[in-house]
Amino acid sequence: MRYEAMVMGASAGGLEALQTILSALPAHFAIPVLIVQHLSPQSENLLAEVLNRQCRIVVQEAEEKETPRAGMAYIAPPDYHLMVEADRTLSLSREERVNFSRPSIDVLFETAAEAYGDKLIGVVLTGANADGSQGLRVIKKFGGTCVVQDPRTAVAARMPQAAIESTRVDYVVPLVEIAPLIVGLLEGKHG
Repeated sequence: MRYEAMVMGASAGGLEALQTILSALPAHFAIPVLIVQHLSPQSENLLAEVLNRQCRIVVQEAEEKETPRAGMAYIAPPDYHLMVEADRTLSLSREERVNFSRPSIDVLFETAAEAYGDKLIGVVLTGANADGSQGLRVIKKFGGTCVVQDPRTAVAARMPQAAIESTRVDYVVPLVEIAPLIVGLLEGKHG
């Protein structure tokens, strides 16, 4: 199989976007999904619980030294960067904020690109800042596939627009078409 992991980043409006995509993925989804959703550092992370009610794949908060498994989605805990190590295990960090954010989408995307190379799919969703743009460029540099939510279908268009302006992305599609596109990529039906 060409792909071995997918990373997704969202900010403002992200819960709805993540629900739309993750609920449309099959239970036997062939690769792990790593997610950064900007949350308040003080917030209790109920995101996994909320998403699990609607998804066939299992959604959980990422843990230190965990090895991501197919059919699972891992969400960065509030106030921690989520990173992928060279051995493809997950790590969490309280290092400085990047793009005013911790967790940072760029941090996840860049470390995942280094670990997975051209076997990675990167997805930038709705958001009100430019986090994810630099990370998507790194994914592209390593030969991965870049998908961006059509800004016209985003609650907050700034983040997907910034990604489109900074990277030669492979696909810009409406929110409801992202999950079918990803499934098609895994089945070898696109590009």
